[in-house]
Amino acid sequence: MADEPSLTRWSFEDFNLYYEIKFGRKKDSAAEDVGENGQAVCSGNSSTVISNGNGHVKNTLDLSIFEQYNQANNGSSAHSNGVSSAGGTEKPQRSLLPPFESAEMRALGESLIRDIIRGSPDVKWESIKGLENAKRLLKEAVVMPIKYPKYFTGLLSPWKGILLFGPPGTGKTMLAKAVATECNTTFFNISASSVVSKWRGDSEKLIKVLFDLARHHAPSTIFLDEIDAIISQRGEARSEHEASRRLKTELLIQMDGLTRTDELVFVLAATNLPWELDAAMLRRLEKRILVPLPVPEARRAMFKELLSSTPEEETLPYDLLVEKTEGFSGSDIRLLCKEAAMQPLRRLIAQLEEKQEVVPEDELPKVGQVTERDIEMALKNTRPSAHLHAHRYDKFNSDYGSQVLQ
Repeated sequence: MADEPSLTRWSFEDFNLYYEIKFGRKKDSAAEDVGENGQAVCSGNSSTVISNGNGHVKNTLDLSIFEQYNQANNGSSAHSNGVSSAGGTEKPQRSLLPPFESAEMRALGESLIRDIIRGSPDVKWESIKGLENAKRLLKEAVVMPIKYPKYFTGLLSPWKGILLFGPPGTGKTMLAKAVATECNTTFFNISASSVVSKWRGDSEKLIKVLFDLARHHAPSTIFLDEIDAIISQRGEARSEHEASRRLKTELLIQMDGLTRTDELVFVLAATNLPWELDAAMLRRLEKRILVPLPVPEARRAMFKELLSSTPEEETLPYDLLVEKTEGFSGSDIRLLCKEAAMQPLRRLIAQLEEKQEVVPEDELPKVGQVTERDIEMALKNTRPSAHLHAHRYDKFNSDYGSQVLQ
């Protein structure tokens, strides 16, 4: 009995199959145990195995969050190279990741896949008041080349780089979200945390993988929010780190490569400090659009939407609001309306606190309407935050911009 093997001891064949599956090596004799749908049966491991299309086989628990989300939505437990194994009648799906040359690049690709916007941000063009020229130019740059590619060839080839600059709170990020909502493109929402790594050499690899993913999922849009944090001017500060210079160089090289390909990959960048961007990046961001402070007509439309009143209520002094909010950004106007709406709520809360008893939720009184006195009080307590450098934006637009927006 002492010579008999234990029931928990693996045979060499079982261990060999588990090793091949775990570390992604090629299988010779064990290949027949793996079906076309990526499932493998092993006496030592009964988990489901997914093939990524590169010859690598991964355990379900090792998949990225987005892959598991994508797999659950497709309603299939196993995929091979993005094609569902449920049947041959379904339309083949594009693989989530392109064929990378190494497992390291694939791991970086999985980290960037999570930055793809899943679902619609639900921002329509109509929900952005004013900025008609900005919306028109974005439609020309992103929507029209996809809908009518026949016209955008040769000299009329679409712009691959677009810069939205202007004071904070004027709607640059909302314009980007509207692009993601209205356009049928894969939308990569990238910030500095997405492409900056503490490991040496990983930052520039992340940039390369990002553009490989964008080309794989074309038509796609890469949105770089606060791009001045990623690629500020080079060579001026002696304290600039070597890794930062390599990151900036790789981004410039990848953006330069977009103009030499026919894939519809757009880079949409936004910044509040355009004068801090590197000159080489400004050259690659071919279309530079100023998103200014809202004009009186846009401010009036914002007030009517945020402080809407019924016919039987008191008419609000919209003319006074438009006159007193010169230099306010869209974000400042929202804060002003919120402060005005808080005035009747404060009066109601004061009355409830005097009763010294808890009022049931179904018996709570309604909040009163906003009055002209409330608006005057809100105007005293709210100050604009985006008018300090307005002249610098106008000067930058006259030197480098494409068009002044009204």
